[in-house]
Amino acid sequence: MGRSRRSRERVVGHLTELRELQLGGGPSDAFRHRLRDELLAARASTPATGGPAGASSPRHAQGSRSGSARRRGRARPWLSQLATLSLAAGLMLSAFSTYRSVPGDTLYPLKRAAESTLVRLSGDDVERAERELDSAKARAEEVSELLGSSADDALVTRTLRDMEESTRSGISRLERVRPRSPKIRTFAEDQRDMVEPMLERMADDDHDKATGYLDYIEGLVAPPG
Repeated sequence: MGRSRRSRERVVGHLTELRELQLGGGPSDAFRHRLRDELLAARASTPATGGPAGASSPRHAQGSRSGSARRRGRARPWLSQLATLSLAAGLMLSAFSTYRSVPGDTLYPLKRAAESTLVRLSGDDVERAERELDSAKARAEEVSELLGSSADDALVTRTLRDMEESTRSGISRLERVRPRSPKIRTFAEDQRDMVEPMLERMADDDHDKATGYLDYIEGLVAPPG
């Protein structure tokens, strides 16, 4: 397995752990320590590009310059890898606080960007569908959070819309590749139990939208005829 693929899989793994945090949760100490150790290991494995100080003959100096150029050439892939990993780590560390965010918060777009990245990096259609359904669950949690605050109704409406889009996309994809997957029924039951109690707190338009969503969900929960 190539270094770039291993780096990609590490980033996906970190994003997955972040995605599984509950709203308002934070990263575990084990996650922080492992991320720190990976950065230190990547830094330690980067070849040094410097050379010994002191005077040397022109021929020796020319040879040293050639050797330094070769070492720099060999170091570039490692430096590139380190820079990529450091950037990813920086983004993830910055994203820790976003997992408390809800629509309307300054850092909320970063949370959605991390989710979208995770979906795009999915290895196959099943994995992608499941991550889209995870996004739908996150939107349901955010709706509940918004209804318990003084948030603008427009934010609730937009989040309900995003929840439905992620649900329909994930279900369609999963039904296409695994039509009898038990995860479809489990997801639908969980969403029904999450959304149904919110109805009484919703404005009329949002109530109608959520009711239509529940009708769609109920069709997934019902056993096949």
